[in-house]
Amino acid sequence: MAEISSFTMADLADVTTPRDVFGKVLIELAREDSRIVALSTDLMLSTKLKDFAKEFPGRFIETGLTEQATVSMCAGMASCGLIPFFATFAAFATMRPCEQVRTDIAYPKLNVKIVGTHAGLSMGPGGTTHHATEDIAIMRSMANMTVLVPSDMIQTVKVVKSAAEFEGPCYIRLIRGAESPIDIYQSVEECPFEIGKAAVIKEGNDVTIIAAGAPVVQESFVAANELEKEGIHVRVIDMASVKPIDKEAIVKAAEETGGIITVEDHNIMGGVGSAVAEVVVQERPVPMKLVGVPDVYSTLGPPDELWAKYGLNSSSLIGTVKDFLKKTK
Repeated sequence: MAEISSFTMADLADVTTPRDVFGKVLIELAREDSRIVALSTDLMLSTKLKDFAKEFPGRFIETGLTEQATVSMCAGMASCGLIPFFATFAAFATMRPCEQVRTDIAYPKLNVKIVGTHAGLSMGPGGTTHHATEDIAIMRSMANMTVLVPSDMIQTVKVVKSAAEFEGPCYIRLIRGAESPIDIYQSVEECPFEIGKAAVIKEGNDVTIIAAGAPVVQESFVAANELEKEGIHVRVIDMASVKPIDKEAIVKAAEETGGIITVEDHNIMGGVGSAVAEVVVQERPVPMKLVGVPDVYSTLGPPDELWAKYGLNSSSLIGTVKDFLKKTK
């Protein structure tokens, strides 16, 4: 597999979104592994596969608006020893071909990688039909499926590489653009991502925030830094591997901080919060609060305004932490 561990933010100076990173890294991996192929459902430009198609025209297929058939094509390719990466909008990648993903890929545990871009509320004005706020719940409920949610561009490098090396079905969730306020990691070598493991990006013993993906990991980190100025020490955990989830990190946080707040750009039903709660209730019950899109269909608008509406920005999270501590401490 291609050696990309030396990637730094400088290497990504010409890219602006996690989607760009995905396209760039996939080309690097494909140069070293002829088994890698890519497919898109009429979204080659949006999913940043144009350069891949240009360099590897015989290893790229634009299938048109046929998500169900494309997933089945991926299953056939994987059964022949190829490593297909299928990229489309997250809402389309998980709902339209749900049965095919479950039966053709997850059930036989085939080596297919599904990349859902424009996830969560990042599609903004595209509205409810294009907002992917159920995708994590759908994909993590399938046996054999690995679910990875990178939080910034550097971590996306490592996630895509890890998925390519991993034998089995994977779902990678990416937001649309570069709306995140900061980069958490500065180089792939320094990024501690590993499938099945979480990363503590800020230490604290008063309460824990567990978040997954952009922009909520960044917003949680910013909120924790602001709260620290007031003497409130928040542990922030980047749960980029939603499935398998890091039970040890969750239990440790519960024992050492006494309370957990989960933050996700997703419906709170069945997502990251639910995944964390499943561990907490069985292993180490503590007070919890789930922050995300409540059990409603999201409205349309600019992404930053939507994130603020649903309490996912740093200023909202500061208030959420303070309120949580008042009620539980």
